[in-house]
Formats: sequence, C-alpha cells, structure tokens
Amino acid sequence: MNLIFAGVAFTGGALLLARQPSPAKPRLDIPGALLVSSAVVCLVYGFSNAATHTWAAPSTYGFLAAGLVLGVAFTAWQGRAAHPLLPPRVVLDPNRGGAYLSIFIGTAGLFGIFLFLTYYLQQTLGYSPLVTGVAFLPISGGLVVMANLSTIVLMPRFGPKPLVALGMLAASGGAAWLAQLGPHTVYATGVLGPLILAGIGMGMVIAPMINTGTFGVAPQDAGEASATVTVGQMLGGSVGTALLNTIFAAAVTSYIAAHLAAARIIGRQALAGLALAHGYDTAFWSIAGIFAGGAVIGGVLLRRGPLGQKRTPSPASGAVTMTQAGASPGRVR
Repeated sequence: MNLIFAGVAFTGGALLLARQPSPAKPRLDIPGALLVSSAVVCLVYGFSNAATHTWAAPSTYGFLAAGLVLGVAFTAWQGRAAHPLLPPRVVLDPNRGGAYLSIFIGTAGLFGIFLFLTYYLQQTLGYSPLVTGVAFLPISGGLVVMANLSTIVLMPRFGPKPLVALGMLAASGGAAWLAQLGPHTVYATGVLGPLILAGIGMGMVIAPMINTGTFGVAPQDAGEASATVTVGQMLGGSVGTALLNTIFAAAVTSYIAAHLAAARIIGRQALAGLALAHGYDTAFWSIAGIFAGGAVIGGVLLRRGPLGQKRTPSPASGAVTMTQAGASPGRVR
C-alpha cells in the first residue's frame, strides 16, 4: 500500500514541481550524519532488545550506553564542524529547542497509543484491520480540528507555552483513560472518549510545535529547522515504540509468571487475555507518564507570550510593555 502512495507522490512531484537549482553549494556533514545515525540505531536496538532479553543483558545496556556516547559525540562535533548537520544556533533558541523536544515526546506517546490500541482492537476485541482503521478516525478528527483552532486562533493570542502544557495534559488524561481497558471493554464507552481527548491534546501540540520549531530561523537555516521537526517526529515514533513495546512485553510476561497457577482453573486462553489486558494497561499508564513529562518540559522550556513578542521596559515608569510585529505597544498589568 505504501508503494502506491509513494508512486503517486513521486509522479506528482516530477510533473508539477519546477526545477530550481540553488546557487549555493552546501556540503554534507558526513561525520555528523554517521554519528547521529549510529546513535539512533544503538538506542532503538537497545530498547527493542530489552523486550527479548533483559535490561541487564550486555546487548541491551551496551547498545544504550553506546547510543548515549555517540549522541554526546555528535553534539560536541556540531560545535566544531565547519558545515554542521544541525547548527547549534538552531536548537539553542529556547522556543525552538522546546518545540523539538515536545514533538519528540508527543510523537512517542501518540505512536504508543496507535500501537497498543491496534493490538487491543484486533487481538482482544477481534476487529478486522479495516474496522480498526475506521475506529481510529475520531483521534484524527480531534487532532485536525484542534490543530487548526490552535494555529489560527490560540497561537497568535497565547503563544505555544500554554498550548503545549494543556495539550500534553489532555493527551495524558486520554492515555490514563485507556489504561482502564479490560478484556471485554466496549468501544463506545471505553475507547471512543479517550481517543477524542488524546486527539484534541495532540492537536494542541503537534501543529503549534511545527510552527514554533521553524519560527525565526535565518533563511540559510530554514532547511535544518524544518528537517529537525521531521526528525523529532520520526525519532519519537521509533524510540517510543521500542521502549513502550519492551515495557508491554515485560508486563505480560511477569503477569503470566505470577498467575501461572490460575491457568489450571480459568484456562490458559483466559489467562493470556488477562495478561494482555494487564500489559495494555501498563503501557497506557507509561504513555500517560510520557505525556505528563512532556507537559512539564514544554512548560519550562518554552517562553511566555506569542511568537515574535519582545519585552521592553517603559522609559517613563520602568513598567514592562509587550511589543509584537505589526502591533502597537501595550502595558502589561
């Protein structure tokens, strides 16, 4: 199926996009690309490996440690490279840095919801893949509606800081609601509500953070800023899925080991269903914690006020006034 969509996109791009050669000749930061790619591979493999082995296995903590070391090396190299893959000036801005980190955290939680709710709907409730896709439409609807409302109405008035904090908390509430799922939960009463709530929360995070992550960059850094937003989404999905799947597998295994004697009474199939339900609940509680942590991090890193707003002292009284592009100064009380 992905090949069909990719083919349409490729054909449309080849036919409709005009060729615009760039006068600049950018150079690829090969050491930086190798360092960051190796770091991501090690981290994702380490988290995934813990699901089949243990956290104490050398193949788990060894790769995780290697990923951290390579990530630190990449950071150090970016400060020295003549043509850095990710110029530090792009990330060191508090708003942009907070936006990239918020996108990473939000996507990690969102992909976790997609993953485990797919498992639940198909394995526990017996939905077909097509029905499962239709069942996910409410989260898409909530995300689209709230993303437009946040971008057009709320961002120009309040800025990204409160939106991210409230959006992450709403998504955390949706994940905590999903943590109440049981083997016989009905979709309309146990899944629909938290899906809509999580979609609304993510609509307040993803679109505003894309705008924030690309706001105010120099023209020569626009490509790096927009690419960092995309990379944050992909890394969040990869690392979050690997880590959460490991937590889920460990919860299922430990539940079966602790209740193995009950299999003689209720049967192995029933025990497996209870173990899966316990694994889903554990995973969704973990996702709720990830979103809650994102609310704190976004609330701390992001600046107050709309984007482009500056604080200047009033020459007469020393009071702080707020100025914004295209607006006259107004006194803050």
